[in-house]
Amino acid sequence: MNIHNIPQIKHTDSGNFFLLAGPCAIEGEEMAMRIAEKLVGITNKLEIPFVFKGSFKKANRSRIDSFSGIGDEKALQILRKVSETFGVPTVTDIHTNEDAVMAAEYVDVLQIPAFLVRQTDLVVAAANTGKVVNLKKGQFMSPESMKHAVQKVLDCNNQNVMVTDRGTMFGYQDMIVDFRGIPTMQSYATTVLDVTHSLQQPNQTIGITGGRPDMIETIAKAGIAVGVDGIFIETHFDPANAKSDGANMLHLDYFEALMTKLVAIRKTINQF
Repeated sequence: MNIHNIPQIKHTDSGNFFLLAGPCAIEGEEMAMRIAEKLVGITNKLEIPFVFKGSFKKANRSRIDSFSGIGDEKALQILRKVSETFGVPTVTDIHTNEDAVMAAEYVDVLQIPAFLVRQTDLVVAAANTGKVVNLKKGQFMSPESMKHAVQKVLDCNNQNVMVTDRGTMFGYQDMIVDFRGIPTMQSYATTVLDVTHSLQQPNQTIGITGGRPDMIETIAKAGIAVGVDGIFIETHFDPANAKSDGANMLHLDYFEALMTKLVAIRKTINQF
């Protein structure tokens, strides 16, 4: 997939990696606009192609009382406002065939969650919208198996597909990143490394997913060093009080410093 095919994406000739970033979930308009404004400023300054990320609902939650969203239409309208206000593309994840049709009216990229990436009907529904499709690699799947998910999109006459590695289960409550999988998946599609979800510590007995945000910089640097096409990072100005996945988010205050380091690494890698 050529990232030029993502509507409104900027800085595509900068030689940088591209970035999918934003909060885990849309908690409200003010928070989404605040995070988007900060990220747009940083990515314009550093000439990083940027897609704003925000889930319009969280269908996969550990407990029934976990936050799942502010309402589908309301959250999708906020994503549209972000796009129209800042002139950037947006991505959100979908969970049902109906979600694909609905979300396609508001966003530029449809993301298939890792737990659902083998669901053929869902992948096909996303592909048939004609939108760019981002396939999250299942935590239980090998990099090689992702070629079949990619082929499902291609068989729908949609060439705009990318794959995102979000880590692999290591025991019951931890995850690792096998960087050998990056070049493997790049042979099938444009490949992204989801840094923050790769640092989750799932299946905790309290019913809330843990994480290792202290390792975000390490994993991100390694991803750029091995030549990944894009980086995915969830961020928030108050991770401790975020309504979803706060335990593994990058604080918004640290975002520019990390991106500056990653751009420097990318410039070095581009020389070889």
